[in-house]
Amino acid sequence: MSERTESRTFTARWVFPVSGTPLPNGTVTVRGERIEAVLPHGARTPDEDLGNAAIIPGLVNPHTHLDLSGARGLIPPTDADHFTDWLRGVIDYRRTRTPEQTQSDIRAGLTECLRHGTTLIGDIASEGASWDALAGAPTRAVVFREFIGLGLERAAAAVTAAEAATKSLAQTPNCRMGFSPHAPYSVRQTLLEQVTELARFHHLPVAVHLSESPGEIELLQRHSGPFRTFLQDLGIWHADALSESPDAWITRQFRCAPDLYIHANYLASTLRIPENGSVVYCPRTHAAFGHAPHPFREFLARDVRVCLGTDSLASNPDLDVLSEARFVRTRYPDFPGDQLLRMVTLSGAEALGWADETGSLEADKSADLVVVPLPNTDISDPHELVLADHAGDRRTMFRGAWRT
Repeated sequence: MSERTESRTFTARWVFPVSGTPLPNGTVTVRGERIEAVLPHGARTPDEDLGNAAIIPGLVNPHTHLDLSGARGLIPPTDADHFTDWLRGVIDYRRTRTPEQTQSDIRAGLTECLRHGTTLIGDIASEGASWDALAGAPTRAVVFREFIGLGLERAAAAVTAAEAATKSLAQTPNCRMGFSPHAPYSVRQTLLEQVTELARFHHLPVAVHLSESPGEIELLQRHSGPFRTFLQDLGIWHADALSESPDAWITRQFRCAPDLYIHANYLASTLRIPENGSVVYCPRTHAAFGHAPHPFREFLARDVRVCLGTDSLASNPDLDVLSEARFVRTRYPDFPGDQLLRMVTLSGAEALGWADETGSLEADKSADLVVVPLPNTDISDPHELVLADHAGDRRTMFRGAWRT
């Protein structure tokens, strides 16, 4: 029997299946590319003891922009009321990058994601620019092709590009395509509807930035404020293109509503979210802009799926989604640790449509896992050990092979 088909059993101080209760000194048995069994201590003799560490599912980052990975520290986040100033900086930065530099940035960001233990990425990319890098990487991914267009002509061109994308880009075993009509201030309501309906026809996930700043709300409700000035300065002000509120992006076209609502910092927590919809909260980016407290707990209380993302290096110090969970722990120490771990693993996999394959440690799922070093302390809730900010290199397995 070849080494590739032999089973290997690993143990560590804690095993966190996420889909079940934590197992002290539990075991994970891997055969080939898949998990064969996840069992309590003593059920199987381990082949390798990983020591004072936790075995958790591969981390999931459902929202980032890898093409902005070269912007770390170059575009400091503003306060929430001056968000458009930061947007100007992002636009100016992108205009300075050559296609070769953009590809270099994408690969640098991807390398950082992999180093932190991410095994599933949701990346928003203009013209699907990150496809080649992600399709060839040892990770799963959804590449959300971004569409922008407030004017009739540009919106029509975006729809044409979306139709062409569904014909020209094949899915791979590890990489899938999605669509991202960017945001209510950059996309006509009709473009949102057409692109989303097209995505639904081809069974593609959809992600939109929604209710990200107070200025967005003012723009949609009153056609005034910093976003109007921003759009006028860019020469793309089209009052007739705007919906009346962020909520309308959900309620007016409920049957073709997006899957991922990115940020949702000011979205009404009482709003009905489609059953397949997910809120993606980016905690450290949210804090960097000084936004009002995020309604993620209210959404969760209503059984709305919430997962955590990093956003880009233009607003965040790194692309480590586990650090996002640890940040939330410092801000909300009473929030359940098991929910936090789920928000960076299984919830993200569900949001991106990969939960049948990854996101939890279960028999027959892909052997995607991360070994996280733990502090030398005893805590009644073992989740606190994983969420403690503890130094040490993580070790990642993807599809049954240790990733280097």
